[in-house]
Formats: sequence, structure tokens, C-alpha cells
Amino acid sequence: MALKVGDQAPDFTLYNTDKQQVSLSEFRGANVVLLFFPQAFSGVCTKELCAMRDDIASYEGLNAQVLAVSVDSVFTLGKFKEDQRFSFPLLSDFNKEVSQEYGAFYEEFVFGMKGVARRSAFVIDEEGTIRYAEVLESAGDLPNFEAVKETLQELS
Repeated sequence: MALKVGDQAPDFTLYNTDKQQVSLSEFRGANVVLLFFPQAFSGVCTKELCAMRDDIASYEGLNAQVLAVSVDSVFTLGKFKEDQRFSFPLLSDFNKEVSQEYGAFYEEFVFGMKGVARRSAFVIDEEGTIRYAEVLESAGDLPNFEAVKETLQELS
């Protein structure tokens, strides 16, 4: 079942590309933009995260920490982050638990792949409450970044 606005965001701990554990609860006191994306290096995912990278100052100005999650390994995500020069953490949900908990999960994806994160965007406020939730049906679509920023502006 997908999470919705007003729900408490489930806490999680995942590894980042520096092989360090990162927990959602570490960011209490700041807003979090939590992005789930299907696969590193794919066209739409690269476009999505590069758009976030190129506009990161807007999010920082709204007291928001961006976290991007996929089921890729920390090694794949590390190369992706290095190649694209992302300044925000990429987190590996290799065991697919967090994607499922957030309702951001494809049981079946393209090319017969099973268990891939579904493109999604969540805004989580300073207390850990979900203020925006968008889980996309089509992996070819991008989250509504304007709606994400509007939600952050309402919180600041």
C-alpha cells in the first residue's frame, strides 16, 4: 500500500556510495526530498537526477535535503554519482525493503526484471510527516518538481 500525505514517513537505514549507513531520522529538523528511481545510468533516471543536481540551490534554499534511492548496488551508484557529479546522497536499497515499504516498487519491470524501485517523489517535513507523495505509474514520466518545490515553500 502506498504512503500518503499525512502519514509518518517510515524510518530506514541504507548504505550510500561511500559505504556509510544513512538513516532518514538523521535529517529531522530539515525537510527531505526523497526520490526513488528505477535504475542508474538509464536515460530518464539520468535526466531526473541531473535536473535535481542542476537546481540543487533551490532545494537547499528551502531547507531541504535531497536523498535518491534505487535498488542498484552501492558500487553502481558510486560510479553513477561520480560520472554525473551529483552533490546529494544516492542510497542503495539493494534488498528492496524500503522501496516496498514506501509503495514505490515494480514487481515486474522492463526486460523481465523483477523488483525495481518505482519512480517516486516524497517531501517529508522536519517532524518526519509526509507532505507530498507522488508514485508514478510510468517509469518514463518525471516527478512534478514544481509541486515538490511548492510544498517545500509552504513548509518554510
